[in-house]
Amino acid sequence: MANTPSARKRIRQNATRRARNVSRMSRMRTFVKKVEGAIQSGDRTAANEALRTAQPEMQRAVSKGVVKLNTVSRKISRLSARIKAMQASKAA
Repeated sequence: MANTPSARKRIRQNATRRARNVSRMSRMRTFVKKVEGAIQSGDRTAANEALRTAQPEMQRAVSKGVVKLNTVSRKISRLSARIKAMQASKAA
């Protein structure tokens, strides 16, 4: 256990930051799940709209340092590719 006042303060700060980061990550995952749900339902307009609302939330997680930029870029790219493939399969 921490004995110095500075170490105790660091423990408090870490706990606060961890709770904040867990909340941000959970919020981002919720938005991604909404996009995936819209893709599963086959509604491409809903999927496009869900992706449009999810992108800023995902970028906000990057700017806050919760996830890396490449991770979010990869997720956005894969979701948009799935939406595009869904649109192509409907047209064919």
